[in-house]
Amino acid sequence: MILKPDYNLVSLFDIDFKELKSIGINAILFDLDSTVMPSKSGEYPPQVFELLKELKQNFVIAVISNNKRTDYISKVQSRSDFPVIGNANKPNPKIMREFLKSVNILPENTVVVGDRPLTDVLAGKRLGAKTVLVDSITREKENKPTRIVRWLERLVIRK
Repeated sequence: MILKPDYNLVSLFDIDFKELKSIGINAILFDLDSTVMPSKSGEYPPQVFELLKELKQNFVIAVISNNKRTDYISKVQSRSDFPVIGNANKPNPKIMREFLKSVNILPENTVVVGDRPLTDVLAGKRLGAKTVLVDSITREKENKPTRIVRWLERLVIRK
């Protein structure tokens, strides 16, 4: 199933990055809102920022977001020492493919990490990359309708 991730985990911190490296992964493309930072916050939680800094030693990393607000993407970029690309139009993999070409990495040596099956996982699958689905970084604070939508998305990918 094209919406089923290769790895379905609770948190970014559950990802076995050593295993990914051992299977030839050289690049990690992260979703932005609800994956590496609380939605629309523009701020990385300290432990996530440290993880990203550590990952940069072994992987090419980038944040690829559907967010269209250039001021917001610029704010996040100013807090990042890796590329942050907005207006990605996921699940279309075009922007991800262009980024990977610019850093000379093949899609099959890439993993896409995100919190949404219909955008992040589908884009990664269409790209030809491995995919990791994680729960929202703020899952405990999300409102009930958002949690229900997320539950329904995950219900669909279990089939």
